[in-house]
Amino acid sequence: MKITVDEDRCCAGGSCVLTAPDVFDQRDEDGVVLLLDPEPAGHLHDAVREAAEVCPSAAITLSEAG
Repeated sequence: MKITVDEDRCCAGGSCVLTAPDVFDQRDEDGVVLLLDPEPAGHLHDAVREAAEVCPSAAITLSEAG
C-alpha cells in the first residue's frame, strides 16, 4: 500500500489522525495532515483504508499493490 495526501485539499478535520495515528499527524500551525508513513506495514492497512474513507475532504489517496 502506498499513501499520498493532498495538503491543499485537506480541511484539517483530524479524522485521519484519530483513525490511524501511526500513519497520520497534523501540523501544529494549521492542522493540515502530515503523512508519517507513506508505505505502512500490513497491520495498519485496515486503519488507513478507514481513514481514507472518513476523510471529509477526500485528501487521502491509496494505491494498493496487486
